[in-house]
Amino acid sequence: MQTDVLVVGGGPAGLAAAIAAAEKGLQVAVVDPHKPPIDKACGEGLLPEAVTALRTLGVEVDCAPGFRFVGIQFADAESSAAARFPQGRAYGVRRTALHQMLVERASALGVAFLWGKQITSHDSLHARAGGDKFSFRWLVAADGLHSPIRRKAGLNSVWRNVGPQGRFAFRRHYAVAPWSDLVEVYWGEDCQAIVTPTGRQEVCVAVFTSDRRLRVDSALTRFPELAKRLAGAPPSSAEAGSRTMLAQARAVVHGNIALIGDAACSIDGVAGQGLNLAFQSAIYLGEALAREDLRGYATAHYKITRTATRMTRLLLLMAGSNWVRRKALRMFASDPDFFSKMISIHAGAAQPDAFRLAELFDLGWEVLRA
Repeated sequence: MQTDVLVVGGGPAGLAAAIAAAEKGLQVAVVDPHKPPIDKACGEGLLPEAVTALRTLGVEVDCAPGFRFVGIQFADAESSAAARFPQGRAYGVRRTALHQMLVERASALGVAFLWGKQITSHDSLHARAGGDKFSFRWLVAADGLHSPIRRKAGLNSVWRNVGPQGRFAFRRHYAVAPWSDLVEVYWGEDCQAIVTPTGRQEVCVAVFTSDRRLRVDSALTRFPELAKRLAGAPPSSAEAGSRTMLAQARAVVHGNIALIGDAACSIDGVAGQGLNLAFQSAIYLGEALAREDLRGYATAHYKITRTATRMTRLLLLMAGSNWVRRKALRMFASDPDFFSKMISIHAGAAQPDAFRLAELFDLGWEVLRA
């Protein structure tokens, strides 16, 4: 079986890469050991940049079953700050619904799928998946945080921000009408709860924590206001869990191999940037594959992920220190313009170089004075 591009991993990042390459006229095959729909415990929010990138790939989120949200709110027991996106559309969409839309778009472009099969061996030009042997020109590793292809290529992560084990994410949906058109981020001791509206009668609650024993029900007891909102609302999905961390591969290109998604750069789920970075990266990867030169993709990937990793460090600093969290949220509440600019940068609607980087990423004297 011959193909121009072999994509290992059929999650959103791999499908986006397959779509981008197929749009350039390349023959593409996707291999994944799972079968659709492929799910993952996450916050299920698509920021404006992600929606724009999907539209470029021919996927219209506006037509998906979901819910449009217009901004983000941070809150703890003492302070609250909210900001709206200055431009663009953002949506809460179930991960399974998004995956199906990507599969349909890739199928329409002629992408070949081998679901339920795993790469058992590969070299620079050939790979085996079950009984199938592939010849390829380019290999795209979208095989996740613990990517075997990245490891074999010598591109494993060189730093992790929150320890070698990272953190844990747990998610459950509730059948209740959204009470806000904002994504709400509740900050507590050793955990955060993110509420994303995903339908007219549904919200997604995702909990991020370093405590592997914590679950959604027990986390809700730490957020009385959220628990009150959900009182009596029946769960509309089973609880799901996954690992999350901030990690970076040493490089995203090695010969004819390119990394994308969590295999290239994993963003802690509290930042809500994972899909955004994957979809933007896929567009640049498709262009690089068409030019037969992956160097441009490596440069673009660094630029795309730089701000997101800095922002995630700030959020993890808040997550890891109650003192910093209280100071930061007090500052955001007392200076709405500052928080609004921060959210604009986070959503890709403003350039970080035009703002106070020291204050944004290190908090600096602003936090100390809050």
